[in-house]
Amino acid sequence: MFAIIGALVVLSSVIGGYLWNGGNLHVLFQPSEYLIIGGAAIGGFIIASPMKVIKAVISGVLRILSGKAYSKADYMEVLLLMSEIFSKIRKEGLVSIEADVDNPEESKIFSNYPKFLKNHHAVALVTDTLRTVMTTSIAPHELESLLDTELEAHHEELMIPSKSVNNVADALPGLGIVAAVIGVILTMAKISEPPEVLGHSIGAALVGTFLGVLMCYGFVGPMARNMEYTANEDKEYLNVLKVALVAFVGGAAPQIAVEFGRRVIPGNVKPTFVEVEEAIRELKK
Repeated sequence: MFAIIGALVVLSSVIGGYLWNGGNLHVLFQPSEYLIIGGAAIGGFIIASPMKVIKAVISGVLRILSGKAYSKADYMEVLLLMSEIFSKIRKEGLVSIEADVDNPEESKIFSNYPKFLKNHHAVALVTDTLRTVMTTSIAPHELESLLDTELEAHHEELMIPSKSVNNVADALPGLGIVAAVIGVILTMAKISEPPEVLGHSIGAALVGTFLGVLMCYGFVGPMARNMEYTANEDKEYLNVLKVALVAFVGGAAPQIAVEFGRRVIPGNVKPTFVEVEEAIRELKK
């Protein structure tokens, strides 16, 4: 939603300023320039990107338009899930959660947190870590190193759409120049025409440069930055799981391990200690 508002602000500011200075919108309406720049940008993106990257970029664009971000409720859900899992392990042992880990979709614990279940990588991180702890004697510092490696690899994967879109943004000013040069070539073919015709033709050619720069810095570039922020948000979310799991495996009590996780939640969505404590108390009831 905010992305759409931002795009409207960009358009209204640029077009409003143009009209304020006596500009004619008819001059900016150059479908051939849009086709050259847009088609070349999309074509170059397809050439440079395998199918998995194209799908990831489409998914990223849809996420930008939906404006979905991790909220305090999402982090509270994670903390409650960790508390429930840790408490069960502490009371009944690691073997008690084997069925939950093997089939989280049918688990009584995981099924209480439907939004978490939709985050497949988060579910895999928790279940794979618990399987590792159940089947090996991994030390806490080794587990932390293992999870850091996984999070870093996942973050690099999440950054690929942002880098791909940023490459398109970097190419747009150059493609605008291509469109402008084509317009100049067409203008030279009209060299015998009156000055007003030549002026209109040159103005139409310069629309290509204008459009390429505007798309780069007003739309596609900010979109790439938004995808980067989204990738960082995903990493922060998974980091909460990592910290809580490592703390518990290291011997911390369930509530202390949950507190370790709470402390690394971003400040703008971090639930307070009292809020978490009351939620855990309600969960036990």
